[in-house]
Amino acid sequence: MASTQSKPDRSPGPFREPIRLGRTDLSVSPMGIGVWAWGSGFYWGYGSDFEEQDAREAFHTCVQAGINFFDTAEIYGSGRSERLLGTFARETGRPLVITSKFMPFPWRLNRRALQRALRASLRRLGREVLDLYLIHHPLPPVPIPIWMEAMADAVEEGLIRAVGVSNFNLNQMRLAADALARRGIPLAANQVPYSPLSQSIETEGLLEAAREMGVAVVAYSPLEQGLLTGKFSPQNPPGGVRGLRFRGDSLQQLGVLLERMREIGEAHGGKTPAQVALNWTLCKGTIPIPGVKRKRQAEENLGALGWRLTTAEVEALGKLGRDLVRG
Repeated sequence: MASTQSKPDRSPGPFREPIRLGRTDLSVSPMGIGVWAWGSGFYWGYGSDFEEQDAREAFHTCVQAGINFFDTAEIYGSGRSERLLGTFARETGRPLVITSKFMPFPWRLNRRALQRALRASLRRLGREVLDLYLIHHPLPPVPIPIWMEAMADAVEEGLIRAVGVSNFNLNQMRLAADALARRGIPLAANQVPYSPLSQSIETEGLLEAAREMGVAVVAYSPLEQGLLTGKFSPQNPPGGVRGLRFRGDSLQQLGVLLERMREIGEAHGGKTPAQVALNWTLCKGTIPIPGVKRKRQAEENLGALGWRLTTAEVEALGKLGRDLVRG
């Protein structure tokens, strides 16, 4: 079986060079890092399963390997994720592209609410300007164009460099892009769930439309919160909320996909299922942002870079994933 301790290498190969984020002037690594887990005790076990120093070591491992794109949000750990990321970013001193998100809670009813939340995120991050700011979910009651107007105001005030959205479907993404275009600002990114087990952005046409519109697709949960790492089985099921999705027979069926990923990984020099899953999203033209808690996990994720699945392998994994979800 492939080792889960695979070390990253910096040799030339695919998915090594920085890429342009949408139609902005921001240059990002082909893979980013999501820091939802940092500071989140209830869901991710921060403070019991891992500590600040674990996250720090994971962060610096990623930066030293060339990762410059990090994603957080005001609601992650009730702001603690932003504080930790800001602290670690200051420690490295390297230029990073940092994303955070505004949650349009139903009591946030006007454009001023977004600016207040943005300024609070900037304080927690210890930054004067945020590289990319996203609307976290397209929640009512405030219409999407109003929030885009608020985003455009923030760009013009020099508080953010680029505007994005998260969890927007195809129609919502077009609506946001059109509203920003009226202010002369491109929609930079749409952050959505995407993996061999979550392919709705393909079936609804969002992935293709984003390419045509010049909107970067940032793939969150590319490892399905650990389900695609190969560490779970019917004998060792995931706990908590994650365990609600795959149990019993469905976890046994997931094993078919994982076994194929292991076979493919072996054909590419001993890559792990996690590395294969991340490479699959890279081959699809998206920017995956797997989460990391520890240095070892960061090193494994970095092993997804520098090589490429074949077209046949990409198609085979996609089909297996679709068949599994359909049941």
